[in-house]
Amino acid sequence: MSAGDTVIEVPAVLFFATLVRSSLGFGEALIAVPLLALLLPIPAAVPIVVLVSITVAAVVLIQDWRQVHVRSAGWLVASTLIGTPLGLLLLTRVQPGVAKACLGLLLAGFSAYLLLSRKRAVLTDDRLAWPFGLCAGMLGGAFGMNGPLLVMYGTLRGWSPQRFRATLQGYFLPASMISMAGYWLAGLWRADVTRYYLMSLPGVLVATLLGRAMNGRIDARSFSRLVNLGILLIAVMLLVQGLPDVRWAS
Repeated sequence: MSAGDTVIEVPAVLFFATLVRSSLGFGEALIAVPLLALLLPIPAAVPIVVLVSITVAAVVLIQDWRQVHVRSAGWLVASTLIGTPLGLLLLTRVQPGVAKACLGLLLAGFSAYLLLSRKRAVLTDDRLAWPFGLCAGMLGGAFGMNGPLLVMYGTLRGWSPQRFRATLQGYFLPASMISMAGYWLAGLWRADVTRYYLMSLPGVLVATLLGRAMNGRIDARSFSRLVNLGILLIAVMLLVQGLPDVRWAS
């Protein structure tokens, strides 16, 4: 892959991933990391995606901070900070493929239930925010997969599309900043990461604004189905990644 190709393709990937993230509130890493891995080394691709995540979250919060459910975001962030070091310990104890397959099965069952059930479970308060945040932190620390548990929680809370999108950014902004600090300390925030990020920044900003407009036009029922289909897609990808390792382990 030549440098000229990546100058075009990296911003294009990040534009599309950002459009999805800004429209739904999540999902850019699911799209961007596998595609960027075809163009760049993983140690460069992941920090670029995290920088974009910080940018999108900041822009969304500047525009829609009134939509953030502050208490939920606070509980999720605080419990994630506790869960992250536990996840690092989990990384040394559990085979990654087994964990991904189990999470994939959980998410597949959850999304199928929400898509097919007429009467759905609803969380009316934040009393269960901390176990969701704790598990999200553990999965993030172990496998870089904070998002699925947060999406499950937001879905069960029954937030409007605008509140769902804004509250998740209230979580992702501090979480991504902490991750970026870790990459900097590990020496992974290098000049090429900054260069690709700056090249992609105009498209990221445009996609963020377009995604906001799209989010505002989605009715609650359609949004719920899109989110549930997104969860199902994540589940399938986790199963594809995890099941071969499970068969090998057996």
